[in-house]
Amino acid sequence: MSGILDLLNSDLGKTIISGVSNQTNQPQSKTQDVLTMALPVLMTAMKRNAATPEGAEGLMSAISGKHNGGILDNLGGLFSGGVDSNVIDDGSKILSHVLGGKQQNVENALSQKAGIDSNSVAQILKVAAPILMGVLGNQAKQQNVSSANGLEGLLGGLLGGNSQQQEQSFLESILDADGDGSVIDDVADMVLGGNKNKSGLGGMLGGLFGGK
Repeated sequence: MSGILDLLNSDLGKTIISGVSNQTNQPQSKTQDVLTMALPVLMTAMKRNAATPEGAEGLMSAISGKHNGGILDNLGGLFSGGVDSNVIDDGSKILSHVLGGKQQNVENALSQKAGIDSNSVAQILKVAAPILMGVLGNQAKQQNVSSANGLEGLLGGLLGGNSQQQEQSFLESILDADGDGSVIDDVADMVLGGNKNKSGLGGMLGGLFGGK
């Protein structure tokens, strides 16, 4: 997998989008919009958390244990009849840990850009977070990442490497927004519409959203 957004264009990604859409009673197009914006933000937040020894150790422990990718082996079972409340509770804990005090800001920003209410965004993220952790665990196994030292490369690779520092700074700004809305709107507009560089993450996002 060359990047986390490539996941959404794969068969696995389509299964995830469809399942999350049904679980949250949101149109698939809106669900895809939210996930396309949210996954890089969550990955960026994880990368920042993993920059500390304690954060890296905690993430490594999670993806080598409970979140080792097993959830991806039976997505059909996960979504049939509704996602188990334990999975949603787990997703809530992941979001709280990864985003901390920025969670509401991020959810509000995604809500504004995707055109659905923030409560629905929150539900989508709660279902998606354990799956994203499973993707990380699966990639860690494939790339033989067995220590905290390899996490930065793993996360950086899924975000598209170091060639997209401009887009990365936009995502960082979303996470650093002070909650007044203006920074979030400016950043989202640049990522999703105003970015002249159509390569990398910004180009993928802009293309998927029609440059709006």
